[in-house]
Amino acid sequence: MKRKLLLTAVVFLFVFPLLKADEGMWIPMLLDKFNISVMQREGCKLTAEDIYSINKASIKDAVMIFGGGCTAELISGEGLLITNHHCGYRSIQRHSSVEHDYLTDGFWAMSRKEELPNPGLTVTFLKRMEDVTEEINKHLSADMSEEARNEVIRRISDSLVVAAVNGTHYRATVKPFYQGNQFFLFVQEVFRDVRLVGAPPSAIGKFGGDTDNWMWPRHTGDFSLFRIYAGPDNQPADYDPSNQPYKPAKFLSISLKGLQPGDFTMVMGYPGSTSEYVPSYHLKMLVENVYPKLIAVRDIKLGILNAAAERDRSLRIKYAAKNASISNSWKRWKGEIKGLEKLDAIRQKQSYEQKILLWLHNHPEYKKQYGTLLADYRKLYPDYGKYYLARNMVNEVFFRYGAEIISLARQFAVLDPSQGPPDVDRQKVIDRLKQNVRNFYKDYSREVDEQLFSALLKKYEETLEPGFYPPMLTMIRSKYNGDYREYVHKLYRKSVFADSSRLIAFLNNYRGSASLKKLEKDPVWQWTRSVEDIYSGKVLPEYQKLSAEKARLDRLYMQLQMTFDTARTFYPDANFTLRVTYGKVKGYEARDAVWYQYYTTLKGVMEKDNPEIYDYHVPEKLKELYRNRDFGRYAENGTLHVCFIATNHTTGGNSGSPVLDADGNLVGVNFDRAWEGVMSDLMFNPDQCRNISLDIRYALFLIDKYAGAGYLLNEMNIIE
Repeated sequence: MKRKLLLTAVVFLFVFPLLKADEGMWIPMLLDKFNISVMQREGCKLTAEDIYSINKASIKDAVMIFGGGCTAELISGEGLLITNHHCGYRSIQRHSSVEHDYLTDGFWAMSRKEELPNPGLTVTFLKRMEDVTEEINKHLSADMSEEARNEVIRRISDSLVVAAVNGTHYRATVKPFYQGNQFFLFVQEVFRDVRLVGAPPSAIGKFGGDTDNWMWPRHTGDFSLFRIYAGPDNQPADYDPSNQPYKPAKFLSISLKGLQPGDFTMVMGYPGSTSEYVPSYHLKMLVENVYPKLIAVRDIKLGILNAAAERDRSLRIKYAAKNASISNSWKRWKGEIKGLEKLDAIRQKQSYEQKILLWLHNHPEYKKQYGTLLADYRKLYPDYGKYYLARNMVNEVFFRYGAEIISLARQFAVLDPSQGPPDVDRQKVIDRLKQNVRNFYKDYSREVDEQLFSALLKKYEETLEPGFYPPMLTMIRSKYNGDYREYVHKLYRKSVFADSSRLIAFLNNYRGSASLKKLEKDPVWQWTRSVEDIYSGKVLPEYQKLSAEKARLDRLYMQLQMTFDTARTFYPDANFTLRVTYGKVKGYEARDAVWYQYYTTLKGVMEKDNPEIYDYHVPEKLKELYRNRDFGRYAENGTLHVCFIATNHTTGGNSGSPVLDADGNLVGVNFDRAWEGVMSDLMFNPDQCRNISLDIRYALFLIDKYAGAGYLLNEMNIIE
């Protein structure tokens, strides 16, 4: 008879005994059972069904995934949504050129006809979620290998997904929670026609740039507006000029009343990933090894890209979104190191683990299942850390905004019949590659890429041991005596991938195996094969094997913590599913003798104004509105608020999330966290962890007074 795993009972017995208003990312369908009474004591005037319901329109129906990694919310019955400027940045950038520089000048559609389509951009609504733990766990047993267990989970999940969406236009997915001890099914609706309506200039929407990123005080008007369009039946449809604005079941009312210290706030959105329950070995790996080395790689990238942006306006536009993406994690890693050190987090985790070991010693009934768990972690992490770093280094140098010519060439593997099914329509593949090439070269500079490639190759060699070198790297070290600049310059001169015209011509004249033979002689193509040799041949298989073992230990460790620590509040780590977090408006002590109040104002924008620095060059019209005190109905006692902070537990993916008051009205748009508290992905510090939000009144002021697009406010429900 199979011994069953420790399952849902553990989760629900020990998950929510002592709830705190600050920490936690809660499952919306469980609010009624576990959270709503606490929320109401903190000031919330909503019911659980007001927030999440499948029987009536609720706040969940106004909140969506925006693109692939942000949140947005509906603010009108005409499909109008608001998200962050940095979430819409890629779309704004793709519409930008030197002639129409919407990044610098902003963009405002003055009619529906002027709204700009964005091919590939989607928004995704949650229709319902369902706990399917029992359906999956009844097919699992404790003696299964990880491979067998994962295969069963995949198979049962697939069958649940098929049953959930059969006969509908919905899609579905099953996601694990609590490190694979619980499972939920999510049924979603995806809209594919999303048009840009408005965005302030970067001097407002990205004010402060990378210098102010992750920092408080903040003065950034970080928002953009889009509109969802649907077919004649109000259902998702591909872009068509005849599509009509989506008529939602729910949109958010907007409050101009503002917030005071201690006021209740709630954030609803899609936090991406957290690791709150990892052992001390994980923090030690990140802080002492991985983060410092990845920061050094991105130092190089940012140095090259920033220099390019300074000398050439067109390069600034081409690399704007890439630069922002690179800088974001670079600065967060620095903040996480500092925050974890301030908390003495590694020692705290080690102390906690010692208590667990003592408890296990006194509870022999759990020793067989968990007795060697922490020792197993100790043995695993040296190898796991080595391959975790190697995987990240390959991605940083070759795949993600590193040597981009390699990532371009890598796409051409689909031309090789051995890399795909034999019945593929090769002409469609070639047409798709040609479009990819055109898109790639729109935001690409050969000169910049050469600099990146040579500098990053050197850093790769310095960072990893020779066993992780691609064969081509070993060749350069011997043949060119480590002169990466000379080698890379020759490489780009010879390769068809370094010239868009030559590459398009190659595709136009593609002749199967004969063309493939030419490709095999191309030095950049040879690099892609060399990188794949080390990545797919060595790094990835070992990393996946070690990750599978880590996943097994993580699942058991989650069970052990819940069994041991019955007085602790356990909430599931973020996994880019809809969550609710709640807290209060509150300032914080950043360091000795420095107390930050909870809001910033337009006065602070003017104090930072510096025409010599791109990120701090305040537009003249905004200065004029400030001088004339022309704030309309959006000021509070004559002062225009810009941003505010609260104690809500957020992370990446919460960008663009609605910040709601006690009545469920929109009062802000979440866009960042204070630098002193960014370690909240790994350990929450209630004294310093703060989410940063745009005051919705500043957004409306900019739409109305600055942009002259006040007609958009006519479709909103504004409460004064």
